[in-house]
Amino acid sequence: MIELLRKRLQQYKAADASAEEHALKEILQEVALYGLWRAGFFEVAAFQGGTSLRILHGLPRFSEDLDFILLTKDPEFIWTPYFKTLREVLAEFGVHCELVDRGHMDRAVRQAMLKDDSIGSQLNLSFYGTSNARKLKVKLEIDTLPPEGSGFDYRYLDFPLDYELCAQDLSSNFALKVHALMCQPYIKGRDWFDFSWYVTQGVIPNFLLLQNALYQYGPWAGDHLNIDADWLNTAMQNKIHSISWSDAAEDVAPFLPPAEQHSLKLWSPRFFNEKLRKLINEALKN
Repeated sequence: MIELLRKRLQQYKAADASAEEHALKEILQEVALYGLWRAGFFEVAAFQGGTSLRILHGLPRFSEDLDFILLTKDPEFIWTPYFKTLREVLAEFGVHCELVDRGHMDRAVRQAMLKDDSIGSQLNLSFYGTSNARKLKVKLEIDTLPPEGSGFDYRYLDFPLDYELCAQDLSSNFALKVHALMCQPYIKGRDWFDFSWYVTQGVIPNFLLLQNALYQYGPWAGDHLNIDADWLNTAMQNKIHSISWSDAAEDVAPFLPPAEQHSLKLWSPRFFNEKLRKLINEALKN
């Protein structure tokens, strides 16, 4: 089985230690997804977030975490029932990892951490180094009380072996990305990069899901709003003019290949207002 991982690593053609580390983490993510499928996880949960965009839709940036939402709300959800099978499957591929449930039952979002220092020692690394003392870490995060209104797709993947997973559809994923952009109290350039990518792909956010998410969490929680294209245009313009775009670009740069980093020079209110204009025009057509 380890030969499958070796061939996968070769496909990345990593040019430096950072790229090789990203490749190792992504291989670990993909094997973990396969393990979660074997554990029956996708009968109750859906893959979403930045890593899902990269693995399922070719988003041109690296993403560190595996994000999920439950198909049905369950405040009693815990990660540990999936650990035994996940650990066994990873071992089949020569990965002997540590799994830690970091979830707090008083929080809707439950975390687990996968830590591994075995995968690199079995692959033909050029830069990262088999003596690197740092463990690779992949955070697993799931929303146990997701807002209503998501759409879902079922996708077949063939690495490391054939399997099926449930994923939040692009329109719904975009809605929660917009929600994060408008509600998070810190600058996360990766989310703005994703916003730009969604617009380029012609994706329209799921407005019902966005409305339910805004009602559930953020500065509009409890308000009664008509969340449509006009409302989004005004709210997003206000957000765009509040951002330090140099800080946002600095945040996302380490996650981008060199060719993508050149466009970060364009990041400004004018650039993102143009992206917003394209989004609103597309939304008004539908």
